Amino acid sequence: MDLKSHLARCPLIAILRGVKPDEVEAIGDVLSQAGIAIVEVPLNSPDPLVSIARLQARFGHTMLIGAGTVMSEADVEAVQHAGGRLIVTPHSALDVIRSARSKNMIACPGFATPTEAFASLAAGAHALKLFPAEAASPAVLRAMRAVLPAGTLVLPVGGIDATNIKPWRDAGAAGFGIGSSIYKPGDTAAIVAAKARALLDGLA
Repeated sequence: MDLKSHLARCPLIAILRGVKPDEVEAIGDVLSQAGIAIVEVPLNSPDPLVSIARLQARFGHTMLIGAGTVMSEADVEAVQHAGGRLIVTPHSALDVIRSARSKNMIACPGFATPTEAFASLAAGAHALKLFPAEAASPAVLRAMRAVLPAGTLVLPVGGIDATNIKPWRDAGAAGFGIGSSIYKPGDTAAIVAAKARALLDGLA
């Protein structure tokens, strides 16, 4: 259940905000075929725990499945019961980080400042989500990495697409949370497959 090994297979984290349980497995199929190893279902999606449970049952042996927009310790417990193993927050939520760690789940909290980054790492975060990345830049990431502990996994999220992913990668991003550039409500599995290919081409 090592985050780094999943990111080594593919640095893209597919964020399926708005996905419905009746379509999530078909989308998971094309993501898996593309080589994507991490999928996140935000908790403000329709019946997210059902989607997480279906993804975990079908792909959990090869993919890391979890939840985004996790806001409380109760959310962490609910995701655990659904089978999810990854907890992603939009903010530096120290109680959520500690709760995830206590359940042997992977904690990836959001941060926008060095203060938030160091507080999250002290609480046990496995990785840091630079959010919103639109408000930062590859230069900001490079500066952050100069002061963060060596080996800290920083994942920009927000506004990342095939046209700008390489500069972030060159600045030291360990991976990327990809939202509408890989899935938005209404996208078919075929559309998601095409978007995934474009993003992977952008990494080349």
